[in-house]
Amino acid sequence: MRGHMIELSPANAGIRFNRFLPYWAVLQTDLRQTLRSWVYRLWVLMSVLGACGSLIYRVGIKEETGIVQTASSQTQNLLRGLVIAGVGLVALIAVSAISSERSSVADAVLSRGISRYQYFLAKWHARVLVVVGTFLVMGTGILCAYHFFLDPDITAMGGLTALLLIAAVLAVVVSWGVTIGALANGTVIAITTFWLIIYGGIIALSLVPKPYPSPERMMEALPYVLRGQYDPSTVLQPAIATGALCLAAAAVGLVGYGRKDV
Repeated sequence: MRGHMIELSPANAGIRFNRFLPYWAVLQTDLRQTLRSWVYRLWVLMSVLGACGSLIYRVGIKEETGIVQTASSQTQNLLRGLVIAGVGLVALIAVSAISSERSSVADAVLSRGISRYQYFLAKWHARVLVVVGTFLVMGTGILCAYHFFLDPDITAMGGLTALLLIAAVLAVVVSWGVTIGALANGTVIAITTFWLIIYGGIIALSLVPKPYPSPERMMEALPYVLRGQYDPSTVLQPAIATGALCLAAAAVGLVGYGRKDV
């Protein structure tokens, strides 16, 4: 009878376990760690210095020669350069999400502090949020600067659409990077595997017929998108393709990491 009364006591009845608490804890911790990491700061510093240097160079040419340079074409060149130059650091940010913490996650999983699925989702979401959010902030600053200092032909909707398209590509890179890092037995092996898959995927996509989206065609269409001169289908197709690739990466990561020994 006494044990029965204890079970019904208000103190015990008010205790509830939040099943998402481990997920939120890992997500918040990884967000802070990523923002403080030297790889992330190097990526941001390199991007900002590259954007400022390019803008100063373009403004100098305009002042000396008087040649009118459209903001859309120059912004396309800059964004393409920043993506190509920074994809290595973005890949390292993504791949190291899980591969660099194997000892700590093993203790957490074995002690049932967090499930593998929650851990993977928290790491995946944190890295995507950091990379995509940072790029959108930097990209917005770049568009505003190029719009005011060069020939202003960028529309607000076109600029937002272009940034979202590139952010979607970065989300694919991060998603597969986190997945490969979770499945590989070490960071070096994960990075090597990642580059093989990324370059193989880019080559394969460049060979598909023209109606289908590819990273190269997306970059070539950026000036028209920035000016708002685009068919909605040309934006919708890459958006669907990148979304499907992100979900595919998450599915592979969840299934593979759920069965992998830690």
